[in-house]
Amino acid sequence: MSDTIAEIRLPTSELRDDLPFYTKTLGMRLDMIYPADDPQVAVFSGYGLRLRIENGATEPPGTLRILTDDPDGFANGARELTAPNGTRIEIAERNPPVVLPATLHSFVVRRLADQAPWIIGRAGMQYRDLIPDRLGGSIIASHIRIPDGGPVPDMVHFHKVGFQLIFCYRGWVDVVYEDQGPPMRLTAGDCFIQPPEIRHRVLEASDHVEVIEIGVPAEHVTEIDHDMTLPTAHLRPEREWQGQRFVYNQAKGAEWVPCRLPGYVCRDTTIAANTGNVAGVQVVRRGQGDPVWARHDTDILFAFVMEGSVTLQGEGRDAYDLTAGDAFVIPPGMKTRLADPSDDVELLEVALPGAFKTELDTE
Repeated sequence: MSDTIAEIRLPTSELRDDLPFYTKTLGMRLDMIYPADDPQVAVFSGYGLRLRIENGATEPPGTLRILTDDPDGFANGARELTAPNGTRIEIAERNPPVVLPATLHSFVVRRLADQAPWIIGRAGMQYRDLIPDRLGGSIIASHIRIPDGGPVPDMVHFHKVGFQLIFCYRGWVDVVYEDQGPPMRLTAGDCFIQPPEIRHRVLEASDHVEVIEIGVPAEHVTEIDHDMTLPTAHLRPEREWQGQRFVYNQAKGAEWVPCRLPGYVCRDTTIAANTGNVAGVQVVRRGQGDPVWARHDTDILFAFVMEGSVTLQGEGRDAYDLTAGDAFVIPPGMKTRLADPSDDVELLEVALPGAFKTELDTE
C-alpha cells in the first residue's frame, strides 16, 4: 500500500529562480520537477514539510517559518528572507528560552460575584481569569472547572514555563506524570507542582471538579508529545527539570503551624523547598489572636479564598469583603490587613519568589 503524503502549494512566475533558493539557501531537497523541457512544477521537501511550487498557481505566496537550534548558522544568519516566488521566510529559535516579563505591580481584587466569563479552553475545560491584568504578563492565575465527570480528552503534553502549580479546589482529578509512577489522584486540598516541560496527561475527573492553576509567565507554550506513552517505565522521584522537582502534596495529615501573619495558621506544601524558592505555596486558616497590618517584599503575592470570608483592608483603599471564589494580589510594600476572618476561612497563598520577608505593624 502506498504512503499518503500532503503538499502545500505555492505560486511562482519563474521556477528557475526558485530552484537555487529552496535547495541552496534553505537547504531543502528537490524531489520532483516537470515537464523536463520547460519545468512548471517543482516539489521540495525538508524540515518535515513538502512544498509544491507551481507556475501560475493562484494561492498567495504565504509565509514559511523555519525553526532551528542554530539560527545564526542557517541561511548565513538571516532571520527574514523573501523567496523569488514571493514567499516570506522567517527563521527562528527551535527552543527559545522562557522569557519572564518584569512584573507590573498592582493591587488586584477579583470577585466570583463579578461574573467574569468562563472561557472554553484546552481539552474542553472551562477557565476563569483571576488576575485580569496578569501583572504585565508575568503571571496567569486560572480558576478551572470541568462540569461533567469522566474521561478527559487530553493528550501527553508539556508546558514551557518558569513555574506551574495545580491546586485542587473541589472534587478530584487523575493525572499521570513522566517518571513519577502510576496515575495519581488529586483531591480537594492537594496540589501538584509541574516542573518545566515534565510530560503529563489528565486522565479522568469527578463531576464539577475545580482547580486553581498558576503559571509563569502568563503566556506560555503547550506542546503535544506524540511519542511518549505514560506512565513511563522508570520511577525517578528525585529527578529535576530545570532545577525543580515534581511535588505531590496531600492535605491529609498536614501539620499546621503559626503563619507569617498573626491571627492565622498555615500548612506548607514543600513547593519552596523543591523549586529552590522559585515559588512558595501555603494554605492559610484562622488561628489565635487578632490580625495586624503588614507589608511583604516578594515580587508577586497572590491569594484565593477557598472557604469562609475575610475583609481585605489596604492602606488608602476601600475595604473588600471577600468570600469563597474571590482572589486578590497584594503588591510589595503595600500595607494591608486580613481582618474579620470567619472561623472557617481558608486561603491559598502563592508567593514568587517563595522566600520573602513580612514586616508587621503592631502599633
